[in-house]
Amino acid sequence: MILEIVQYGHPVLRERCKPVGVVDDSLRQLVGDMLETMNDANGVGLAAPQVGVALRLAVVDVSHDPECISFLKVGGQDAPLASIMPLVFINPELEFVGPKERDTEGCLSIRDLRADVSRPSVIKARLPQLDGTVLEIETDGLLARAIQHETDHLNGVLYIDRVSPAAKISLRRQLRRLAAEQ
Repeated sequence: MILEIVQYGHPVLRERCKPVGVVDDSLRQLVGDMLETMNDANGVGLAAPQVGVALRLAVVDVSHDPECISFLKVGGQDAPLASIMPLVFINPELEFVGPKERDTEGCLSIRDLRADVSRPSVIKARLPQLDGTVLEIETDGLLARAIQHETDHLNGVLYIDRVSPAAKISLRRQLRRLAAEQ
């Protein structure tokens, strides 16, 4: 089922989400709906608060562009991107390894707005899975950026919070308009 994606100004986007405790059929259904919603919206990631659910749950799928990363290690071993896509994770833990890089980001919850964001280029992540296992990955590129972006959502942080002060000033009018439409 396609879910409504909440937009900038909705209070759930600023909540620090609760950890996922029990994985049950309703959570599995939510994951399926989130994947369907993300694909329908042509996104590469979607966090539970973006569909109005304040849980530490996110989905990412960058498989449309296998060249979007230069490496992926799963459990310390080289792995193909397709082996973990779509990526579903709960209660993530990230470690930032590489130097920061700037790149343009957008968000399904902030329509028609994009900005340059500086983020660490390489991450190590412990990503608990629905089946109770923990996926340990190290990667870069779009996958690293998407995981960081979605994890920010779980902490009530939006990409616009990470832009330069000058960019914030230039975005102010558009953000006020978007918040008023909410």
